[in-house]
Amino acid sequence: MSFDYFTLMKNQIFLIFTLLLIIGCSSTKNLGKNSFSSEESRLIMNADSLKPMRVYKITNKKDSLLLRTKSTYIKANPNDAVLQNFVKRLYATVRDGLSMGVGIAAPQVGILKNIIWVQRFDKEHFPFEVYLNPKIVKYSDDKQTVKEGCLSIPNRTEILNSRAQSITIEYDTINGEHKTETIEGFTSVIFQHEIDHLNGILYLDHLEKEVRNAQKTN
Repeated sequence: MSFDYFTLMKNQIFLIFTLLLIIGCSSTKNLGKNSFSSEESRLIMNADSLKPMRVYKITNKKDSLLLRTKSTYIKANPNDAVLQNFVKRLYATVRDGLSMGVGIAAPQVGILKNIIWVQRFDKEHFPFEVYLNPKIVKYSDDKQTVKEGCLSIPNRTEILNSRAQSITIEYDTINGEHKTETIEGFTSVIFQHEIDHLNGILYLDHLEKEVRNAQKTN
């Protein structure tokens, strides 16, 4: 065996090791992005699918910090028991007698994943539907005036004038289908409100912006 052959073998072994290391790190990174953390899984699986979860409130400092944190991508997987249990518990929370909301986002129960439930007032019988990784890709220039409240901001409602009349969204279904849809009217406000939660934004932020803009024009 020559020296060049040994050098070639060493280089090949080093290349294979480096490649495995990169793949391993990449897989770990993707797993962290797509999956629930161990703490989130524990929180989700500590009760069955019919049990509502605690709604986080801005009146609690620790809750408020989480509500201001941006959520992350979740991979749609109908075989993921944790995801399936969470989706059902999130629905149980928004329909609980103490809440009775028209929409809810995962961060509102302490889970930083891009998942929301929205009541579709633009459809027959006003069904609730779940959306994974929803993203608004287009806002109309036309605005609408609406009164908004929030399960995470107790005992308060405000009039907003800055919500778009129409939005176009992209999202994943629970079965992994990727879809695009245009939504108008009050239902679009619910989507805007809940998607804001996924970005760590509360409706009060829009109110404060409206107040600042009004002060500038006066």
